[in-house]
Amino acid sequence: MSSHISNVRPEPDSVLSDIADYICDYEITSDEAFDTARNCLIDSLGCGFEALDYPACTKLLGPVIEGSTVPNGARVPGTNFELDPIKAAFDLGAMIRWLDFNDTWLAAEWGHPSDNIGGILSVADHLSRKAVSEGKAPLKMRDVLIAMIKAHEIQGVIALENSFNRIGLDHVVLVKVATTAVITRMLGGSKSQIIDAVSNAWIDGQSLRTYRHSPNTGPRKSWAAGDATSRGVRLSMMTMQGEMGYPSALTAKTWGFYDVLFKGEEFKFQRPYGSYVMEQILFKISFPAEFHSQTAVECAIQFHPSVKDRLDAIRKIEISTHESAIRIIDKKGPLDNPADRDHCIQYMVAIGLIFGELTSAHYENDIAADPRIDRLREKIICNENPVYTQDYLDPNKRSIANSMQIFFEDGSKSEQIEVEYPIGHRRRRNEGIPELVKKFKTNLARRFPQKQQDIILSVCLDQKMLEDMAVTDFVGMFVI
Repeated sequence: MSSHISNVRPEPDSVLSDIADYICDYEITSDEAFDTARNCLIDSLGCGFEALDYPACTKLLGPVIEGSTVPNGARVPGTNFELDPIKAAFDLGAMIRWLDFNDTWLAAEWGHPSDNIGGILSVADHLSRKAVSEGKAPLKMRDVLIAMIKAHEIQGVIALENSFNRIGLDHVVLVKVATTAVITRMLGGSKSQIIDAVSNAWIDGQSLRTYRHSPNTGPRKSWAAGDATSRGVRLSMMTMQGEMGYPSALTAKTWGFYDVLFKGEEFKFQRPYGSYVMEQILFKISFPAEFHSQTAVECAIQFHPSVKDRLDAIRKIEISTHESAIRIIDKKGPLDNPADRDHCIQYMVAIGLIFGELTSAHYENDIAADPRIDRLREKIICNENPVYTQDYLDPNKRSIANSMQIFFEDGSKSEQIEVEYPIGHRRRRNEGIPELVKKFKTNLARRFPQKQQDIILSVCLDQKMLEDMAVTDFVGMFVI
């Protein structure tokens, strides 16, 4: 006999409801979170301005149909584009992520929560320009910071205990989910509409990690986040036009996310949503390098003065690291493009040893042709230190440790240098934030005349002034 399937719609999955409750009900009160969000915003925009020096990025920007215009369109900082907010979200998201230099979150899953700024700032500018045209008040930048803190929190808290990379899915799924949640609220959505929108984000086809790993590594990893945040904007807008949601998008037997894409496992949660992630976020300050290698590059640069004139005398280089670094960036063989190189710990360490620095330019073909790099790469051995792996996952430490020792042909060896926390870590904020501001100033100078730089800095370095500023005025400072 046939077995009838119940067609009674269940209550929404708790993961969906918890996100909606957090978005609608939780008040951000942490001064540290707001201050960190401001620094995150300016750093992310600065990363985007540097990316505008790279034709591989700029060729993707601008209207889909050349010459098209959008009333009250979202402006793309650092350019003269005014686009629909979906394409603007793609453009800004791609710019921010292009050079692998924006913030990072490391846990069971990795990611870059500032990728969500592509959608948040674009929608905020569009909504504010539309409001002004109708004689209404625009959003304030404090609203943008709140949306950033909540997007960071959703992406980061889910990532704490749930590894998407281990089953081949890319972390940008969490960008799409977080953007969808906060944008639906920015558009005026209710709890039920946030649930509907986020359910569609989980049901969407999800990106594979193919483009992040050998032998397929390529520049899609630089625009994947822009694609995800723009998709979040699109799903939010569809929901606000009345598109329905799917309450058991995750748990539906056979057809839900868990059974289809997560090996039947349900998500696990370490903590409730608050402002933890923004407070703990990792900034990439010194080097545009995959974050698991940041402390290894610090070690290499410390070694540079003593080895730069005796590179040929090196027999081997031993790196002690954590499991995630070995799984992601321990890479042998040819490196075909910049996206390949900035995910190879051997390449990044070799650059640090040879040049005493690591910049985005060091990933380009002219530098990569230097034969000293591959000679050093062949001599670098990575081993897991179980203590480093344990401390990496410890929520009270969140370290990203690497240590390095160099052995020479004459039988001598260097001291072992260890760096446990990178300069962008919360534990090094006093040291790191002045360097982050220097990085922002350098990136402003790439795009804007001095007078405009001075105006931008006067706002961006003043917490109260920035929070009180209308979004339209803020974005207007960055128009070329």
